[in-house]
Amino acid sequence: MTTKLDQALQAFEQDRDDPANQSGFFDLFLNSTFFIPTVDGKTEVAAEGMDEQGHVVPLVIEAEGKDFLMLFDTEERLRNWAEAETSFVEVAGHVVAAMSEPPLHWALNVGSEPSKLFQPEEIAWLKEVVAHCEAEAGKTPAEP
Repeated sequence: MTTKLDQALQAFEQDRDDPANQSGFFDLFLNSTFFIPTVDGKTEVAAEGMDEQGHVVPLVIEAEGKDFLMLFDTEERLRNWAEAETSFVEVAGHVVAAMSEPPLHWALNVGSEPSKLFQPEEIAWLKEVVAHCEAEAGKTPAEP
C-alpha cells in the first residue's frame, strides 16, 4: 500500500532542489500522525511503555553509534517491522519535531519502501519551523 507520505517522499527524493517537493513532503510530514513503538514492560520501565511518572517512553534504537526514534505512518508498517504485537503511541509529526532534542535521529518506515533517515540538523530545522508556526498562531510549543 502506497501512502500520500510515500508519494511525497518519492517526489522529494527524486528532486530535492524543487521547493514544491521539499515543502510538500515536510508539510505532510508535520501534519501526519505517526505510530511510535514504546518500551514494553520487559525492561526497567514500570509497565506498558510508561515510566514511574506515567509518561510514555518511546523506543529508541541504537545503530552505528546513533540513537533513532522509530516512526511509522501506518500501524501495519509498525507491526511488520516489530514482527509482533507491540505497544505504541500515536503522535502528530509537528509534536514529534517540537519535542525532539539532538543528537536524536529519526527512522521513518524502516523495513518499507520508501523509508527515510532524518539527521539531527534536519530535525532541528523542522523544530524551528514548528516553533515559528506556533508563534504565529499564538500557541505554546507542542500544544495540540
